[in-house]
Amino acid sequence: MSEQPKAGVNSKTSWRYRRNRPQRTLQLALSSKRLIVFALIASLLFAADFFSKTWVNHYFSRDLSASTQYPYGGIGVFHQILGVDFCINRVTNRGGAWGVFASYSYLLLTVRLTIITALFIHTLFFNQLRARDCSFFLLITGAAGNLFDFFFYGYVIDFLHLTLWGYSFPVFNFADVMIFFGVALLLIQSLRKKDGRLSVPDQSAL
Repeated sequence: MSEQPKAGVNSKTSWRYRRNRPQRTLQLALSSKRLIVFALIASLLFAADFFSKTWVNHYFSRDLSASTQYPYGGIGVFHQILGVDFCINRVTNRGGAWGVFASYSYLLLTVRLTIITALFIHTLFFNQLRARDCSFFLLITGAAGNLFDFFFYGYVIDFLHLTLWGYSFPVFNFADVMIFFGVALLLIQSLRKKDGRLSVPDQSAL
């Protein structure tokens, strides 16, 4: 014969649930607000990346003579500051970082779409450390910016060109900067987690 549930236990559980319900509601509201803020920031960063590439693509479509101060041409920003040169110079890229796998552009497109989708789902539904939201949103926005180029232009537009003490660093764009800082923040947070200094998981995400 099955044991009947005790009324006192059910009442106690129900009372605890009612007591914690306002706190849970507040946590969900704060989490939603946080996501909205990050989404707005990500939209602004995406727009900045898009319009900067549009300007570069339009400006360099005209017949411009190369700068005599910069042996690689482009629009000079600064020259020989602590041995570093910086200019704006349009370069197209159909591959990945440093132009690798340029012959497999559609395969790269599939890989990028898969990575962006996986990061987005993980950030919204599985990420238990709210401190990592910023890192993931930077990665998603940067990857989406370069992916959008492929659909809009058929290639990625790079234009930020640094020469570091005589070494011509591969040309990059604002989306690449976002990806770099997203990865850097994740590495820093991983090191802090090993030291026990990263915040505990948000209970609302569990």
